[in-house]
Amino acid sequence: MEKLSFVIPCYNSELTIEGVIDEIHFVMSQKLEYDYEIICINDCSPGNVLEVLKRKARTDLKMTVVDLAKNMGKHSAMLAGYSFVTGDYVVNLDDDGQCPLDKLWDLFEAISRGSDVAYAAYPVKKQSLLKRFGSYVNSIMAEIIIGKPKGLIVSNFSIHRFFVTNEVRKYRNIKPYLLGVVINTTNNFANVSMEQRERVAGCGNYTFRKSLSLWINGFTSFSVIPLRVSSFIGLLTALGGGLYAVYLIIQRLFIRPGMPVGWASNMAVTLLLGGVIMMMLGMLGEYIGRIYINQNNLPQYVIRDVYGLQSKE
Repeated sequence: MEKLSFVIPCYNSELTIEGVIDEIHFVMSQKLEYDYEIICINDCSPGNVLEVLKRKARTDLKMTVVDLAKNMGKHSAMLAGYSFVTGDYVVNLDDDGQCPLDKLWDLFEAISRGSDVAYAAYPVKKQSLLKRFGSYVNSIMAEIIIGKPKGLIVSNFSIHRFFVTNEVRKYRNIKPYLLGVVINTTNNFANVSMEQRERVAGCGNYTFRKSLSLWINGFTSFSVIPLRVSSFIGLLTALGGGLYAVYLIIQRLFIRPGMPVGWASNMAVTLLLGGVIMMMLGMLGEYIGRIYINQNNLPQYVIRDVYGLQSKE
């Protein structure tokens, strides 16, 4: 019997997570030929999320609750959940009830037709303007920097074949960017169009700042293109400075011999060059800093305790 593993990072979702788990049971009851498990990761959330999950796991024989000792971000929480996966297919979804679980089998159909990864594609994302802008920036970055297929829509509701998740959980970067690993594992993707639901309660936890941080993680972990762009900018700046010097010499010798040397123009060129140099040094420092941090072998996540199904094994 094939098995589906549902992985749900949980943060500030004490009002919604029970409804998500109940809907999983309902949806899976429509396909009794499949076994399943539910892995909920408490990402050191404030409030009563852990108590809600523990209470649910006491009577739910399909549940495993992973309690993290420190909040290290959604991608680290997902990696923690992946370490407990035992299914043939891994379903990623949010804890806020916005993922349309009633369309799960439409998503699974794309996998049945041969895709390795299938993402829900929402025509309209029901998020804040800043969050949508952050997602757009990440999408463009992923296309340019790490080779995401053009036109592929990536969302939090997806299904992976086990071998894809198995490769992802081997990833050891302290600042994980899981899409980069997935893209470097397979090029067999599918999108399934569906409508995103309204948020049941609360507000989103993924701010523009977090999206920007994720963007930086992505381009510093999977590509040296930014360094090459910096070198190219430096080359253009040097070429522009050389041409400007030749122009000034010609002006001074042949066109305007009495032309005064301008303090303002000198300062403008100095500030421009200084800014370009500092930008390049900052980019280089970002890469070196991440190399240094990873050399320390710091953990991606720390599990305080495990409750439910797999804690009994």
